[in-house]
Amino acid sequence: MVFSGSGGQGVITAAIILAEAAVLHEHLIAVQSQSYGPEARGGATRSDVIIAESPIYFPKVIQPNVLVCLTQQAYSNYHSILRPGGLFVTDSHFVKLGKKVDARQVELPMYETVLEKIGRPIVFNICMLGAVLGLTGLVKPESIMKVLETQINPSFLEMNRQALAIGLGLSAGIDA
Repeated sequence: MVFSGSGGQGVITAAIILAEAAVLHEHLIAVQSQSYGPEARGGATRSDVIIAESPIYFPKVIQPNVLVCLTQQAYSNYHSILRPGGLFVTDSHFVKLGKKVDARQVELPMYETVLEKIGRPIVFNICMLGAVLGLTGLVKPESIMKVLETQINPSFLEMNRQALAIGLGLSAGIDA
């Protein structure tokens, strides 16, 4: 899968959390790589995650089964790489879809819902991760929380738990 957006949205952090959850708590094999522009915030970011039950021989995603675009620039740059029939997830606040892609397109109001229910966009990436998990079932939400418990300040844990639940809720009932 490919997560894409801009610096400061937590795209790379979300990919690292997903890969760690897969390896440490689901006993899968995972590899995560990233690329980003020279800007600290606002530049283009992309993070590739491969999760498998067997050895991974090439760490780069060429044609993802799942593509997440959190900015219009990410959509413009990456919409064409998605594998036909794949899952294409966008945030409806930041991305306006243009060309149709041969995929299951899911637009979710992740950013706006996080702002409305939590009031802070800092956990937008965890909401996105919850939505992706809800749509794919790749790893259990509990595995994500176990990783978060080891990596973030305990005072932010409940906010992250809420964001994960929001993402899972947004994706509930959507046939992906």
